[in-house]
Amino acid sequence: MKITLRVWRQQNADDKGTMVTYHVDDVSPDMSFLEMLDVLNEQLTLAGDDPIAFDHDCREGICGMCGVVINGIAHGPENTTTCQLHMRSFNDGDVIDVEPWRAQPFTVVKDLVVDRSAFDRIIQAGGYISAPTGAAPDAHAVPVPKKSADHAFDAATCIGCGACVAACPNGSAMLFTAAKVTHLGLLPQGQPERDSRVVGMVAQHDAEGFGGCTQIGECTAVCPKGIDISDISRLNRDLLGALAKGDH
Repeated sequence: MKITLRVWRQQNADDKGTMVTYHVDDVSPDMSFLEMLDVLNEQLTLAGDDPIAFDHDCREGICGMCGVVINGIAHGPENTTTCQLHMRSFNDGDVIDVEPWRAQPFTVVKDLVVDRSAFDRIIQAGGYISAPTGAAPDAHAVPVPKKSADHAFDAATCIGCGACVAACPNGSAMLFTAAKVTHLGLLPQGQPERDSRVVGMVAQHDAEGFGGCTQIGECTAVCPKGIDISDISRLNRDLLGALAKGDH
């Protein structure tokens, strides 16, 4: 396959940035999208040019580091992480646009790399359980209804990649925040801090500059882990309840 790439190049957050066109030949359909970028970077390095900076780590669809916008879609057309997107999803001769996540809190570090530390600060604002529990308890020592356990597990699969933010017209991170709130809020261990957790995390979400959720649903459409938009409704109920109590 021969592919034409138009890649966003930006030296740092202060640089204006621009799209630069590259041609990649002999692309195997079995390559992942990141492997194709590796091939391009090798060509650029051998030519004495600056390779394209992009985030990656596990390359197994687990860590969420590999987020880029491909042809206007977060992670690309297959509803999976970029590292698990294969070139067989494209056709010979295709022109592919590759851009970083576009959101005010996600400042560009270089090229396709953005600073996603805003997500870390949202977690620090309450996405944890602080009660000491000692050693791991025996299986089923703490009864959890199966429906709650299943829903908590589904929410816990969020990898914090930021695709929801990149896809949202408002630049909202509410699906990410809701997944973290839902995960812990459905478990017995998460109940003591349930109110303070949701209030703190939503406040931090807003302080970071993420937009408000208007239930458009673009976030769930691109989420590689299929986090459900109903989690946002659950977050809103928890938030209103906590604010009504006023003891958070």
